[in-house]
Amino acid sequence: MVWPEWGAFAERVKFSAFLVFTLLWATFVYDPIAHWVWGLSGGKGWLNERGALDFAGGTVVHISSGVSALAAALIIGKRKGYGTESMPPHNVPMVVLGAALLWFGWFGFNAGSALSSGGLATSAFVATNTACATAAFTWAIVEWAHRGKPTVLGAVSGAVAGLVAITPAAGFVGPMSSILIGLMAGVVCYFAVSVIKGKLGYDDSLDAFGIHGVGGTLGALATGLFASKLVNSAGNDGLFFGNPSLLVNQAIAVVATAVYAFVVTAILLKILDATIGLRVSKEDEVTGLDLSQHGESGYTL
Repeated sequence: MVWPEWGAFAERVKFSAFLVFTLLWATFVYDPIAHWVWGLSGGKGWLNERGALDFAGGTVVHISSGVSALAAALIIGKRKGYGTESMPPHNVPMVVLGAALLWFGWFGFNAGSALSSGGLATSAFVATNTACATAAFTWAIVEWAHRGKPTVLGAVSGAVAGLVAITPAAGFVGPMSSILIGLMAGVVCYFAVSVIKGKLGYDDSLDAFGIHGVGGTLGALATGLFASKLVNSAGNDGLFFGNPSLLVNQAIAVVATAVYAFVVTAILLKILDATIGLRVSKEDEVTGLDLSQHGESGYTL
């Protein structure tokens, strides 16, 4: 599993602290929430008992890691020069290649959560691809209207937002609902990244909160709107199919996950900061973590 919150504090955290935090976060944040939602080891978690739905990890992975990313960005602080120096992605073609691999791999992530090859896996596969494509297109159009130019980086960000938002709903919604979820993800996550982040002033290097936290929340709530037992009889009907209680359960899952992840992540980071320290020195940050932490450079020019 690649935890999205890692990207929130890129270029300013010690490698030793990064390794210890990863182990602690997986143990004290991810594992309990996974049990709440999926009832691992043969049992049933309390959110599972309430009827909350999460097909492939909207609350377990994306809300938990996205909210944890916000906690990390606030506690660790901004990169040196953030807000005063230009910090664009250094290689857009590599970003596109990575997004393409992610898009393809997400089919295994979502469709594979059906646990077998069949109609449900096919439905989740289609919903995933449809939401992703819709969100990529929507983000580009919204960016065009808002900033005057659509960008490849924006379309890629929209694609990831669509993948995140459809993850909890993939095995519970049909193609038309997945289009609506992708549309909402493209709009909501764009403004979370391009407007709200700037107003709040936190430095989330890879927009983990704006895409994973916000997108995961949107997807979990959208599951409460669009889920249908016609798609998956093991699930439930959502608000638009006559069952408002599912939306209530989804909202409870969102709030519980977000509060728990934020508080526990903040505690873990404070403990690490007081013991081994979180941030590299200013000199190491200016030098770059490739050289200061690993003694090598990604490029020899």
